[in-house]
Amino acid sequence: MKKHFVYFTRDILPRAEAHLVHDVNMANASANLGYSSVLVYLSKTEESRNPVDWFYPFRPKQPQQELINFYNIQDKLKVTSLPMPWPIGKINSKLTTPSTIICRYYFPVHIFPHTKILHTLDWNLIKTAVKHQIPVIYEREHFQKTPYEKEIVESPFFQVAVTVADNVREDMIKRGMPPEKIIKLHSGFNQSFAVRQPEKAAQWREQLLSAGRKQLVVYSGGLYKFKGVDLLIEAARELPEVQFVFAGGKESQVEAYRQQAREQQANNVTFLGYIKHEQLPVLLQAADVLAHPHCSGEAASFTSPLKLFEYMASGTPIVATEIPPLAEFRSSGAIAGWCEPDNPTQFAQCLQQVLTTHPRKIEGYTDNLEFASQFSWENRMAKIFSCVEEPMRPQLLESK
Repeated sequence: MKKHFVYFTRDILPRAEAHLVHDVNMANASANLGYSSVLVYLSKTEESRNPVDWFYPFRPKQPQQELINFYNIQDKLKVTSLPMPWPIGKINSKLTTPSTIICRYYFPVHIFPHTKILHTLDWNLIKTAVKHQIPVIYEREHFQKTPYEKEIVESPFFQVAVTVADNVREDMIKRGMPPEKIIKLHSGFNQSFAVRQPEKAAQWREQLLSAGRKQLVVYSGGLYKFKGVDLLIEAARELPEVQFVFAGGKESQVEAYRQQAREQQANNVTFLGYIKHEQLPVLLQAADVLAHPHCSGEAASFTSPLKLFEYMASGTPIVATEIPPLAEFRSSGAIAGWCEPDNPTQFAQCLQQVLTTHPRKIEGYTDNLEFASQFSWENRMAKIFSCVEEPMRPQLLESK
């Protein structure tokens, strides 16, 4: 029986959330490395009516085109969605929560027999897997609130824990995670971001540049105040001759910020909403400068933003806020301009300077492209697998 690398996310796909982009790309990267890989996620309630799916849920298949386009998945990854028929998740009972069904039924009965190693952020499922002697890779993005169970983290089946920030790693150790079992790795970028598409980039510029403006600043990411969106709108007001474009956010956030920009008379600001990953690489290549603002505060202490590495892979000059997780990049030269947090005037001045000193290159800045290559999702996944004992690694497709 073939045993797979299984990546589980307790979400319905596709959705425009950063942690889901991370999850899908990690599974996709494993497949691209040549491992037999299956991404497991939840079905929508209306798609969970077929009893065959309830009793034979693990049937890996090619992802639907919608999922492929949404996350720019390559052609080796297989997927399986787990049915959540009524009343799962609809009635307030421990027996009908998705976690209970996943940990007590779907995985122990149907998925663990086909699993070589499990990779997930879901701690409840990690505990279940270890108890069933399934090797695990655990991801942790934020601070933990409770101690880790010693019998879980010290088990030989608990292979490695991964986090994106040093302070989260330190917190995990304080809560019982063995230091030798935890590594810190930044987020990554999908290989599609490194493919140059000059003609399509030119089309984006033609579409977005208006009112005689000839320079384009792009922000890609969530539309939250702590990420510096309000700050960037204020900076845009100080540079009326430059076009600012925001890609990302939920519909309600997009509309709210459009209204805010109108009220502040930021007439050079455009909100595109969520951009599928098949289109986003071209948009980043179309920009003169990519903006990475961020406010001070707790959220600035542990982020490893996806957009930074996607920005780097585009070869476009970057202006970033000085926050602790980005400090290590100060000496790399990969970021063209740095600004202090919470200062829109300084951010505007820095943007203006970089627009002057770093003219747009259709082919991208070579140094940025070379530096970015180390942060592909495939490189991240390979580093994780190097921490997994050889007998517990998944099967390579060519060895079948």
